[in-house]
Amino acid sequence: MKPIISVVVPVYNEQENLAALFARLTRTLDAVGKPYEILFTNDGSRDNSGVLLRDFHRQRPHEVRVIDFNGNFGQHMAIMAAFERCRGEVVVTLDADLQNPPEEIPKLLAAYAAGHDVIGGYRKDRQDTFFRRYASKFINAFRARITHIRMRDQGCMLRAYSRRVVDLIVSTQETSTFIPALAYSYAANPTEVEVEHAARAAGTSKYSLYKLIRLNFDLMTGFSIVPLQLFTLFGMVLSVLSGLFVVYLFIRRLMIGPEAEGVFTLFAILYFLVAVGILGLGIIGEYIGRIYQEVRRRPRFVIREVVEKLE
Repeated sequence: MKPIISVVVPVYNEQENLAALFARLTRTLDAVGKPYEILFTNDGSRDNSGVLLRDFHRQRPHEVRVIDFNGNFGQHMAIMAAFERCRGEVVVTLDADLQNPPEEIPKLLAAYAAGHDVIGGYRKDRQDTFFRRYASKFINAFRARITHIRMRDQGCMLRAYSRRVVDLIVSTQETSTFIPALAYSYAANPTEVEVEHAARAAGTSKYSLYKLIRLNFDLMTGFSIVPLQLFTLFGMVLSVLSGLFVVYLFIRRLMIGPEAEGVFTLFAILYFLVAVGILGLGIIGEYIGRIYQEVRRRPRFVIREVVEKLE
């Protein structure tokens, strides 16, 4: 029987959480009473996660499918690989760390039944560090300013998408993207629902500070050219101010004559302008790097094996 619900779970070194996740997830979906499938993408795990996922398939061969990557290609590519193969009318994404309880999935399905095509979760009483919580608030505000994509909690992976939106996401063929933002750009009737959030039971977060920064660079360059426009405007203002300053120094030289005062001020201004120039090169480099990744047309991910039993 063709599934109505597809649940997509990217997995990277989560062996401590997988048994509990599988038990709670299947119990929740069984209670929903609709045909479903669970697609686990093993994103190059170096622990025992791959063995456990194959065991889940043996236990529930008609519901569980396993996509085994040849290496670590990242969470969003793991989700994209499952999007290309899922068959449900509504597709739910879920992290494997149990911080988003599987028992919250019916809330998303209820919103989908009410006519929404993209349903984002936002975390209630978020169980993360002070730094992660407030950095996330800042990034959410910054993203809303430059992209006009309104998401209350972009870091929550517990989300649901209609079949139409998933097909549009798959059709983009981008080598790097931010799936929730891409979905909102395609959505006709998005909404958000509050979901519970738990502290990580075992293991450690797979998102280092660098990966979080990298993800937000992808978000910035993939959905807006505002940073380039702001830098251009800033450069124009600095050019005008620099011209006025040169005129001021020229008049001062004519009226007062040669002087050594203000040398350190000039150096400070010079260092500031050099720093601004380097920042601008970095912003431009991000966009050029994204173009470079796209024109190479290398595979976004490499699948070693797909473990499934389709009717």
